[in-house]
This record gives sequence, C-alpha cells and structure tokens, in this order.
Amino acid sequence: MANCTECGRKLHLFEAGSGGLCTQCARGFERRRELIEAEEVLEQARQREAEAEAIMLTTETYPQGLNIIERVEIVTAECAFGMNIFKDLFSGVRDIVGGRSEAVQKTLRDTRRTALLELKKEAYEVGANAVIAVDLDYVELSASGNMVLLVASGTAVRIEE
Repeated sequence: MANCTECGRKLHLFEAGSGGLCTQCARGFERRRELIEAEEVLEQARQREAEAEAIMLTTETYPQGLNIIERVEIVTAECAFGMNIFKDLFSGVRDIVGGRSEAVQKTLRDTRRTALLELKKEAYEVGANAVIAVDLDYVELSASGNMVLLVASGTAVRIEE
C-alpha cells in the first residue's frame, strides 16, 4: 500500500488513484488552490478598476497638457435608483414646510457616483483613458417621484500619457 506524499498516511484502496494524496490532503490542496484563484481574480479586478480611473471633463476643451490622440466613441451609463417609502414620506413633508431633504440628496449623490463610475468603465472597455464633454441628465421615472434615472454620457478619448 502507498503512502500520502503530503502527510505520509497510508492510502486506502479508493485513494490510490488520487495522485498520491490522501483525501484530507487533497481537500486541503483544493482549498488552497481555490483561495489562490480567488486572490488572482480579486487582483485582476483591482487592476481593471485602477486602469478605469479615467480623466473626466465636462467640457470639450481641455487644459494645457492634455493632448487628445483619438476620439474613440460616445459612451453612456444609465443608473436607476429607487427611494424607499420613508424617504418619499419625508420629502413630501419637505415639499409642504420647505427645507432640504438630505435623504433625497444622498440618493442623488449615490446615483451620480455610480453612473460616473459606470461611465469610466465603459470608456475603459472601448480602449479610452479619458472622457470629455460629460453630461448628466436626471429623469423622474414615476409620477410619485420614487424612481430616479440618471443618464451620464460623454466622448471617450485617448489622451497622451
């Protein structure tokens, strides 16, 4: 009977064809391999996110030193957000008595950040490293005002590094 190449335990009859590892060592090896693969996937995602950190401008004109090499294409990102019933209730009270609604402002801020991040990702996917002429359009999707759609658009360009 053969021994496990990892821990030295005697291999059972059904473990003989497992590449020289006992069941316990094979499971541990598989777990380590899965962890390494998960770390690699996370690292790739971090790299993609870092590369997607595109320069974003709201104008077609750009500061001195940014030389556009190529206009790639128009990119857009859409983001729909719903506000829960409590936010809607308090914003309705604000309509009557006046004042700012922090809950609605926070929702709009989160919507904007998400849409701009998606716009950067879209630009990166088409090979651009900057977006110029960025435009944000907010649309109320329902009469009650509990859904907000934000469309972010711009021109994806490649600029000289």
